[in-house]
Amino acid sequence: MARAADWPTRPVTVVVPYSPGGNTDMMARLASQYLADKFGQPFVIENRAGGGGSVGAIAVARAQPDGYTLLFGASTQIINIPMLQKVSYDPQKDLVPISIFGAGPYLLGIKASLPCNTVQEFIGYVKANPGKLNYATAGVGGNIHLNTALFIARAGLDMVAVPYKSGAPAMAALVAGEVEMYFGNASELIQHADSKLIKILAVSTLQKLQQLPDVPTIAESYPGFNTSSWNGFFAPTGTPEAILDALAKETIAAAHQPAIVERLNRLAILPFGTTTGEFRKVIEESRVSNRLAMKAAGLPIID
Repeated sequence: MARAADWPTRPVTVVVPYSPGGNTDMMARLASQYLADKFGQPFVIENRAGGGGSVGAIAVARAQPDGYTLLFGASTQIINIPMLQKVSYDPQKDLVPISIFGAGPYLLGIKASLPCNTVQEFIGYVKANPGKLNYATAGVGGNIHLNTALFIARAGLDMVAVPYKSGAPAMAALVAGEVEMYFGNASELIQHADSKLIKILAVSTLQKLQQLPDVPTIAESYPGFNTSSWNGFFAPTGTPEAILDALAKETIAAAHQPAIVERLNRLAILPFGTTTGEFRKVIEESRVSNRLAMKAAGLPIID
């Protein structure tokens, strides 16, 4: 077992359970570069996509608890997937939360060529074409899939899901016009807000985005609709407390570093930097709210 005083003496692997280029991957790289600078060893990103992120979570859950393998994940791997399907890890027993790095809303984006400029116009168009329009999701059972399923359920829409491994290819599909809708991370869609390739119709949180003040909320059409995501570090259970504390301390510092804050804000991501205790509370609150969202969306839950 590694001692915190000796850690790290070699590179640390940070498993990102999605493909390169997406929201989680981008935040992981920002945070890991900061940690590498602080600890004097490389924090190497290893992308392990698949199974809604469960492939990466399993790899970390089975790793040696020595501080040299970490997970930079989301509630998808910790809450959603274990609720929706049988997996070979128990997130409550096999993984320890360290700190949330950032969180953000979702944006409802549609294909630019569609004759719709508002949420209600889009809903009317979909209802006039039942079963004919596609929407992208970043994996099955993930936050984006759940968020989209909840919206479709509330609006009473009949659309065809097209799952992609992560947000980056899902976003690329929308930009290319291969799908009609992607209700994805704000950090992904906001980069195309001024382009003519997509239209952004709404934001998922109760508050409008400061960066897109003219974009309404979904709640204006469907009161109470309020969804967002979080991303942070986890370690295998049994990792020395001193190492966990050191990682939490520096992740909090990273989330308050001015250059990182500016970069995250530009992408509509809220810098967090939580203690482990605060992270545990967020997980429990997310577990309750996500269960309610799954039921509202008609998704089968494994108890």
